Amino acid sequence: MIETLISLDFAPFLLSFKLAGLTTLILFVLSLPLAWYLSQTQSRTKPLLESITALPIVLPPSVLGFYILIVFSDIGLSFTFTGLVIASCIYSLPFMVQPLQSGFESLDKNMLEASYIAGKSRLTTLLRVALPNIKPSLITALIITFAHTVGEFGVVLMIGGSIPDETKVASIAIYEMVEVMDYGTAHIYSGIMLLISFMVLLGVYIFNHKQSRRIGGVH
Repeated sequence: MIETLISLDFAPFLLSFKLAGLTTLILFVLSLPLAWYLSQTQSRTKPLLESITALPIVLPPSVLGFYILIVFSDIGLSFTFTGLVIASCIYSLPFMVQPLQSGFESLDKNMLEASYIAGKSRLTTLLRVALPNIKPSLITALIITFAHTVGEFGVVLMIGGSIPDETKVASIAIYEMVEVMDYGTAHIYSGIMLLISFMVLLGVYIFNHKQSRRIGGVH
């Protein structure tokens, strides 16, 4: 076991974390104005936008991956790390947007109105009033998006394949080990992924619980 751990190739994990980090950062920048808009608008197009945003949750990864692959094949992004990042942003979009939107919708409307009355712009209100007051939702969005991207498989396999140091992430490495019946290494890789997933969820729930107790104590 010790020898196996020493000889273990951690490159797929490092690539997974790089992919997840970039995806989370990009999605935060893109999703923040979208989540804000969805939380504030009463437009008739809101259900349509929410449906499009949530589509990756219910759409089979193979279906989503297939259509992305068709598009990427025409522009030379298939089986590249850049293509993997873009596909991951599409696939993980709802995991960033929905917690942020829920957080914004839970804000006291009077607080936002007071900001507007004080002459603050919508952008200033978003960044300096709304965002600091939805910390639990913000942390949840960031961590869940990161963790979800680390665990991606279907879309990653369709778009990136298994190119070492380019597209071979941890989930793909586990799949290949099972294919060649290297269950020992697959157990170790899977155990690491399981531990990471559990620690991420535990961290989110502990943080949110502490925030709830703090807010309850204030009231």
